[in-house]
Amino acid sequence: MYTLVDHSDIDLTIQERCHLAGVPRSSYYRQSDREKMRSDGVVQKVRQICCEYPRYGYRRVTKELVRRGVKANHKRVLALMRKENLLCRIKRRFIHTTDSRHGLPVYPNVARSLVVTRPNELWVADITYVRLLRGFAYLAVILDAFSRRAVGWARSMHIDTKLSLAALTMALEMRSVATGLVHHSDRGVQYASSDYVALLKSKNIVISMSRKGNPYDNAKAESFMKTLKSEEVSLNEYESFSDAKQNIEHFIDLVYNNKRLHSAIGYQTPVEFEAPYMNCSTLFQQNCVSV
Repeated sequence: MYTLVDHSDIDLTIQERCHLAGVPRSSYYRQSDREKMRSDGVVQKVRQICCEYPRYGYRRVTKELVRRGVKANHKRVLALMRKENLLCRIKRRFIHTTDSRHGLPVYPNVARSLVVTRPNELWVADITYVRLLRGFAYLAVILDAFSRRAVGWARSMHIDTKLSLAALTMALEMRSVATGLVHHSDRGVQYASSDYVALLKSKNIVISMSRKGNPYDNAKAESFMKTLKSEEVSLNEYESFSDAKQNIEHFIDLVYNNKRLHSAIGYQTPVEFEAPYMNCSTLFQQNCVSV
């Protein structure tokens, strides 16, 4: 029927042809778009993107197509991915890694009312577990809340203060700390420990902590952990700690920071999004990355 509409010699509009053929016009256009996408090699490009980024949804796939010079509509991409069985389903698993049952001082949630306008105004920190073939490893990460860029991370077989301190130390070495920088985390003992708090205070960093039992107070860090789990950890079986360390570091530094498109920052990468703010000759001089 669709071919009949296309090749009709009658001088009629598409709407009139579809009416005579008994075909909904919307269905005709959908079929026409699919055939055009196939003839232009879009299906193959979509498959390549889904192979490279197995956990990309249809919106990110659409944005990546545009970046590669292909004009595409997200509704058409969704239909194509559904037809080609390229849509992924994320398994959601929640395991608590936060121990807030301690007698250490906790700090109010300063980040909740903070409006972030440039890099190095707010860092968010969190810890998660990584399943190995035998046992678990743990990952501590610090993100710049403005760009979502991971600025510090550390891995360990133990979930303790040394783990969180290693991630913070990396962030401090990577970035120039600006006056008024806020560090936000949950109330876990790793972040409330005297050594961790002392290092933050020695750099004049404002300490902020989530409200008790409220993961939404640290949503950006939680979102990163979800991305890490769905796009890296859940796709692999790490044989050893060194195997996990190598793969996760590659994902964070080369994929997440430099290649992965983030919807919250206009489908740019964190490195791209930060670039305009990293010119040391501007008023953001104190916020430039130390390279």
